[in-house]
Amino acid sequence: MSNTFKTTATYHLIKLFRFQVEDFFTNLGEITKMTLLTIFYMLKGRIKWKEVIYQCYRFGVTSLPITLSIVGMTSIIVATQVASEMVKQGGENFVGMMITMLIIREAGIIMSGFAIISMIGSSLASEVATMRVTEQIDAIRVLKVNPIRYLFVPRVLSGMLMMPVIWVLSSLIGVLAGSFASNLASGLSYRAYFDSVWYGIYIYDIKVNLFKAVVYGFSISLISCTFGYNAKGGAKGVGIATTGAVVWSFVSLVILDMIFAVSFFF
Repeated sequence: MSNTFKTTATYHLIKLFRFQVEDFFTNLGEITKMTLLTIFYMLKGRIKWKEVIYQCYRFGVTSLPITLSIVGMTSIIVATQVASEMVKQGGENFVGMMITMLIIREAGIIMSGFAIISMIGSSLASEVATMRVTEQIDAIRVLKVNPIRYLFVPRVLSGMLMMPVIWVLSSLIGVLAGSFASNLASGLSYRAYFDSVWYGIYIYDIKVNLFKAVVYGFSISLISCTFGYNAKGGAKGVGIATTGAVVWSFVSLVILDMIFAVSFFF
């Protein structure tokens, strides 16, 4: 390859694209490897439940205010936009059903996931990344403690346990906020709203979304810990790892949501 071509914008664009492709498959391979290792150590047992409980508090309790606020405001926005139009068209008996289906099936879980990524996922990634660049993980290995069992398992388990709880609470808040907004926007009575709510709630939807919440909690925790675990380069590396964890978590949630929608509701 001539030196002249190496100075062109085309060469640098190809080089950048190649780097992005290699980085994508490297990260995907690391996530897959850590997934298998984490599941292996979960099944093997000897879980530090005290640490799991602490991580559950961190994952669930500390994130509740922002999560419930986001889901509640999303429900208010949708209800404000839609309720008045549906009442004008004679569809007041279906406002509660529509809002409930939206919250239960999609908005409650996906908006909760985004809130958890922004607050907890970034925190997990930066914490583990700091441990990596300050050689604390190397010290753990010297003490003959497995870092996957010590760092990954409690955090991933807490995500799997708390994400369904967060989804249930946020969905409840979303449905209640939708009733309030519908009443203000269109004058729809609370009784008419809640009478139609039950048309949009099915046991099948609840079961699917509880399973989806478990998968989301697993994915967010695992991806965040993986990027933190592979951080390098000091403070700059911590920032890069945190950014990568957030981006990959967002993308993974959208892809998983599409898979669930096609698999269970198509």
